[in-house]
Amino acid sequence: MRTYYCGELRTSTIGETVTLYGWVDRRRDHGGVVFLDMRDRAGIVQIVSDPERTPNSYPTAEDVRNEYVIKVSGRVSQRPQDSINPNLPTGEVEVYAEQMEVLNAVRQQLPFQIASEEADAVRENIRLKYRYLDLRRDRLNQNLHLRHQVVKAIRRFLEDEEAFTEVETPILTRSTPEGARDYLVPSRVNPGKWFALPQSPQLFKQLLMVSGFDRYYQIARCFRDEDLRADRQPEFTQLDMEMSFLSEDEIIDLNERLICHIFKTVKGIDLPRPFPRLTYNEAMSRYGTDRPDTRFGLELVQVSDIVQDSGFKVFSEAVKSGGLVKALPIPGGNEQISNVRIKPGGDLFKEAAAAGAKGLAYMRVREGMEIDTIGAIKDNLSEEQKQELLRRTKAQPGHLLLFGAGDAVTVNKSLDRVRQALGEELDLIDKEAMNLLWVTEFPMFEWNPEEKRLESLHHPFTAPNPDDLDDLKTARAQAYDLVYNGIEIGGGSLRIYQRKVQEQVFEAIGLSLEAAQEQFGFLLDALEYGTPPHGGIAYGLDRLVMLLAGEDSIRDVIAFPKTQQASCLLTEAPSNVDEKQLKELYVVSTYDPEME
Repeated sequence: MRTYYCGELRTSTIGETVTLYGWVDRRRDHGGVVFLDMRDRAGIVQIVSDPERTPNSYPTAEDVRNEYVIKVSGRVSQRPQDSINPNLPTGEVEVYAEQMEVLNAVRQQLPFQIASEEADAVRENIRLKYRYLDLRRDRLNQNLHLRHQVVKAIRRFLEDEEAFTEVETPILTRSTPEGARDYLVPSRVNPGKWFALPQSPQLFKQLLMVSGFDRYYQIARCFRDEDLRADRQPEFTQLDMEMSFLSEDEIIDLNERLICHIFKTVKGIDLPRPFPRLTYNEAMSRYGTDRPDTRFGLELVQVSDIVQDSGFKVFSEAVKSGGLVKALPIPGGNEQISNVRIKPGGDLFKEAAAAGAKGLAYMRVREGMEIDTIGAIKDNLSEEQKQELLRRTKAQPGHLLLFGAGDAVTVNKSLDRVRQALGEELDLIDKEAMNLLWVTEFPMFEWNPEEKRLESLHHPFTAPNPDDLDDLKTARAQAYDLVYNGIEIGGGSLRIYQRKVQEQVFEAIGLSLEAAQEQFGFLLDALEYGTPPHGGIAYGLDRLVMLLAGEDSIRDVIAFPKTQQASCLLTEAPSNVDEKQLKELYVVSTYDPEME
């Protein structure tokens, strides 16, 4: 029987005879003495075999190669002083292999060297195809262990300290019109009808509050048929929570304690509380985004009122048409940022253009507070306006002022992109900082120009601020997002628990009472049977673990992820299915590859 995992051996086990199982990580032959680095899920330990001291294991040690599966029995010994490896927890000990058995060999050439530091450079599609080999590597192995520790910490806090109950909600449910595209599943026993895989357990967790469960949580699998990015997958995992009879402040307080517990348990980090809070309007005004990275400054400055009557039409017409003008002051920007980078074709111009902006106006502040600029902006701003811009932006000699003008969405998006790019380039971001903040008071709705209607900024079950019930279309939501270093890791809200208010929200997004009853009648009916006030939150577990692991993609913290084309290279899914299966489901494919 196994007596220890490889990574568990320490100086305290010296003299013990142990039995280990694992893989050959590396093999070295030093003049007749064979050294093996043996690896299992707990780590690596050095195995030694020589023809004199361990004659029984030596013939096998001569034959094994990297990634062979072996069993080793032997005595733990102190390593010679000159061979201690301070980089390994087991670096002070080694095992002399009295017995060695090959349990399985490698019979094909490895697609990449697992133990090599160059494995990260192997093309990702190769590593995804052989994911079971990629997961043997220390980096990914540690990432999945970190994920396990995060989930374990979540469960212990919610169950043992806060009396939450874990409840599993259905995977096969009904399709709803709001949100991303659903993954649809045809029903064989109900011909012509379809299930949808859940985008979240939102409605079921609200119904659990109606049922009196009071505090629910679930490590929930969710599915969205949407275009993928580094932090998105078609199937993902979220920590889902719902609570009855708690105010917004109480929910936020509980979740701050949860996050602090995770960081302390998993990373040994004490986070300061309470986390800062910004309203949605404050975040958009100062940073141009509702997910601000507050590890560095470079805040945006609203200057519409200063330039609305200027002769520079780019500014004045933007304000007159209902848009705005903002400045991004950059200390020391004169020396570090050339005009070429701001003009068409430059990298900063391209950043702004990627968000829909037509360009960037700019001014430079020289010694003596003189303003240096060119073109129409130079000739069409009065001296008084220029001086007011300097005062408002708190500019000093050496400052570069970048301006965005146009509709609010484009200005904010473009200057946010430029701000983030410059934060990285100018080395303004403290990579060790862990800035968590809440963004609150989101608008209930945003305008969908394509469908020419309002749509919920979060979801249509979010409760409006009680002070704004007279005009739901401009109401603030009782919603809150948690942002970690500029990335949203969780979002939630108080929920609507009165049928009349829920019907008003459906009406505001263009859903008639008949359509609402057809699609959400079960929820509307439930709201009439004594539904308690309740609210909740959901965290992107993959994203949270990615950030804790210091990775750039959630694929590196998921055991078997999909590609950006939503396919699994390992199993070659999705795949064709037998025609008989389609007939049983009353489904016919209309796909014609020649029409692509």
